[in-house]
This record gives sequence, C-alpha cells and structure tokens, in this order.
Amino acid sequence: MYTLIIGKIIMAGMLMSCSGKEDLKPLPPDPAPVVTGPPTDKGWAFETTPVWADEFTTSGVPDGTKWGYDLGGTGWGNNELQNYTNSSSNASISNGVLTITARKETSGTNAYSSARLVTKGKGDFLYGRFEIKAKLPSGRGTWPAIWMLPTDFAYGQWPKSGEIDIMEHVGYDPTNVHITVHTEAYNGAIGTQKGDAKKIVDAFDAFHIYRVDWTPYAVRGYIDDQKIFEFVNDGKGYATWPFDKKFHLLLNVAVGGNWGGAQGVDESVFPKAMEVDYVRVYKMIDK
Repeated sequence: MYTLIIGKIIMAGMLMSCSGKEDLKPLPPDPAPVVTGPPTDKGWAFETTPVWADEFTTSGVPDGTKWGYDLGGTGWGNNELQNYTNSSSNASISNGVLTITARKETSGTNAYSSARLVTKGKGDFLYGRFEIKAKLPSGRGTWPAIWMLPTDFAYGQWPKSGEIDIMEHVGYDPTNVHITVHTEAYNGAIGTQKGDAKKIVDAFDAFHIYRVDWTPYAVRGYIDDQKIFEFVNDGKGYATWPFDKKFHLLLNVAVGGNWGGAQGVDESVFPKAMEVDYVRVYKMIDK
C-alpha cells in the first residue's frame, strides 16, 4: 500500500512535468524602455579654419572633386517644374562666384532647366558649422535652397532620416528667408516642420551669410550672425532627432512646386540665378 501510494505520487509528478504546465507560467514583463533624456549642451565650439570649403576661385564649371549633380525632371516630390542638368548654362563659376541659373527653356520634357549641386560622397559631415554667403533670385515661382540631406538615409526615406534647410526662400514671399528642419515627427508633409524666418529686404540685391551650427544638442540657424532658430534634441530617438548621422550639402534653384509655385509662376522673370560667394564647413570641437 505504501509502495503504491509512493508510486502514484511519483507518477503524478511525472505527468505534471510532461504536461508542460511549468512552461505556461507567465513571463515577467519586458523592462520599460530607457529614456535617456536630452543631451547636455556642452557649449561646443568650432575650428576657425574650414575642414571643407569652396571659394569658387577657378572660373568654369564647379569643381568635380567637391560637387556632383542631381539630375532629372521628375518633380522631386514637390511637383517642381524644372529639369536639373549638369550644363554650364545652369551652373558655372566666374569672378569668384558660383551662379546657379534657372531658365525658361525646353529641357527634357520640362519647360524649365536649372541645376542642383550636391557634395554627397565628396563632402559628408556629422556635426559642424556650415556657412554660405549667397545672393538670392527674385520673382514669383523661384524657390532657391541651401540645405542638407542624410547621406545614407539610415532611418528610412524622407522624412524619417531628416532634412536641414540652412536657407530657403520662395519668390512670392520676397522678404522672408527661412531656416527649417524636418523629421518623421515634424515635417512639411503634415505641417509640423520646425523653423523660423527673418525679414531681409535686400536678399536679391546683396550677399548675406546663411549659417547652421549643428551639434549633438541642437541645430541652430543664423542669418548674418543673428540667431533666428534653434531646434533642440529631446532625446526621444530618431523620430524627433535623426541628426546623429552624416549629412551632405545641396545648392539649387527650383521652379514652381508645392511651395514655390503656390501662387503661380511668372514666366517673364526668367532666367533667374542664385549667386554663391563661398561655402565653408568648420569642424565641431568635441568635448
């Protein structure tokens, strides 16, 4: 009898073990994600000698060791009207100035031609001071930009990997010059982009200095050394701060488009050009 009872107890234990009920115990919950919070502003400075620059001292076409071209006329995601070319009639250097010219002419299947210069693969940067001295085109339908895009789009296509607009202007709003950033959470497609503008009455008649200081803490925008914009890293990840990867520079003059052409295009004003005196990039001094 005693042996029988012991045997039943052992058998019951074996059945419980084989039933897998031990494996059905609920697992402990996953630990809560660690929120590090925004980084500390360490007051980063920048070197005084550019780590990359183009002073446009050699006449002719842009330096191929520093600049490439985005080509085509597919609207560029904004219903723009120009075809971007690598023609010297759209991008050339003379008297120490780079001139990017938008023209009213048949170009491919488009009614306008222009140029979009890029430093991708020739100048890619993580943090730094980016300073460009430029004079802007005027006229309804012009849309010049000095800006930055991610080189590798590590977080996905636009806007997930970010965009930094050092200078952006639309001809129908002649005296306002904009500095803006776009991210997954804050972008122009949903009307949540972060930016600001400065009134400049002679942006078409005189050169002005457009600058962004980019550090792990913030993107800060300046016009003629006056800070007009600051976007701070909130420490919540790439949806709000994708600016921890390399970016490259772009210079272009678009025609029309969702923003540039919001009040139509005045064909009579073309050709129109953005003139660039220099582009300088200064390395951030790490702390």
